[in-house]
Amino acid sequence: MADYLPLKGEDGEEEEEQQQHKPIPRTRSTTRLASLDVFRGLAVFLMIFVDYGGSVLPFIAHSPWNGVHLADFVMPFFLFISGVSLSLVYKNVSNKVQATCKAMMRAAELFLLGIFLQGGYLHGLNSLTFGVDIERIRWLGILQRISIGYIVAALCEIWLSRRQREVALFKSYYLHWCVAFAISTIYLGLLYGLYVPDWQFKLSESTSFVSFSNDGDVVNTVKCAVRGDLGPACNSAGMIDRYVLGADHLYQKPGYRNLKECRSSKNGQISDSSPSWCHAPFDPEGILSSLTAAITCIVGLHYGHVLVQLEDHKDRLLQWSLSSVSLFFIGLLLTFIGIPLNKPLYTISYMLLTSGTAGITFCALYLLVDVGGFKRLTSLLEWIGKHSLSIFVLVTSNLVIIAVQGFYWTSPENNIINWIVTHVVKR
Repeated sequence: MADYLPLKGEDGEEEEEQQQHKPIPRTRSTTRLASLDVFRGLAVFLMIFVDYGGSVLPFIAHSPWNGVHLADFVMPFFLFISGVSLSLVYKNVSNKVQATCKAMMRAAELFLLGIFLQGGYLHGLNSLTFGVDIERIRWLGILQRISIGYIVAALCEIWLSRRQREVALFKSYYLHWCVAFAISTIYLGLLYGLYVPDWQFKLSESTSFVSFSNDGDVVNTVKCAVRGDLGPACNSAGMIDRYVLGADHLYQKPGYRNLKECRSSKNGQISDSSPSWCHAPFDPEGILSSLTAAITCIVGLHYGHVLVQLEDHKDRLLQWSLSSVSLFFIGLLLTFIGIPLNKPLYTISYMLLTSGTAGITFCALYLLVDVGGFKRLTSLLEWIGKHSLSIFVLVTSNLVIIAVQGFYWTSPENNIINWIVTHVVKR
């Protein structure tokens, strides 16, 4: 899902256009990297697995707030893969302006596709609705976050790369790390420095279990008046999204509703006695958290630079391993000093630890597929990776589910999907 729409692949059309202006010798680093397709396919498979298996196996679903489960590694994997792919696509740029225009167009296409697929236009598993109220459409989501990370990394690669083989790897791309440091500074300043006042939100009857008055909605107040809070109710990331996007355009069923303080012990649903913020919307792909998410793409760029500039397998694996282990343990260290692993806020510790995990996974797949040559074992994942956009659109965005739900007997509720959800998932 990381580069399926904006990127054609390492041997795609954009690289061919660049080679027409400046021919380069065909070396091992310019051939399509099978392990990257396998990694992309693995990420798509994991997304499908946790999306549909999370309701049956809650320990693999997204962590309600702090902490990481299997599902919390999927997004960083996609962003990391996108960064690696960008370094290969834009390793030879003859016209920076033209390349920038193409990158912006592809990012915009991905962003708009995300709005269409995740904005509420298509129904979910438990509702047979069609169409979306523009006043309540969700503006941000998975594809939108990837498009943001993609354009940040693409602009870094196009405009801030020196691309001189004789220059040390870090010196060639030190401006990329300056951008990453600047983004981190802005993120930390906004996350810990902004004052979050008390705030209110209206709750529609369709999104709550509380009792409503005759006018069909209720106004809840969340008490905050704090600075630097990293809890679900009073963090500055949510405040920024409410001010910029509006509460009605945020994700209406955030994962923190699965926290113990929000769930009723009787039926597992939100009770009237739960804190008011348990009913509030919150976007896990919000504006502030997208800043640190973009850094994961920049980390992926570094791994791609190693691939482009180093020819020997051992040299590549050594560089990747050192970077991956360093990122992982720095992220782990930050958790011990008080910065929690938090995917909805995309904290610095979470970004570093998951980026390191992505690097370790990439090393393992590269060693297995491109060095060891065990391509038959991963042929299915490689195929999924090459068709990741189509699979994402058809499967993870419920289009296949919608198509199957269209076949029913007697009434629309009598379909195979509803039977599976009722007798298997909710059993």
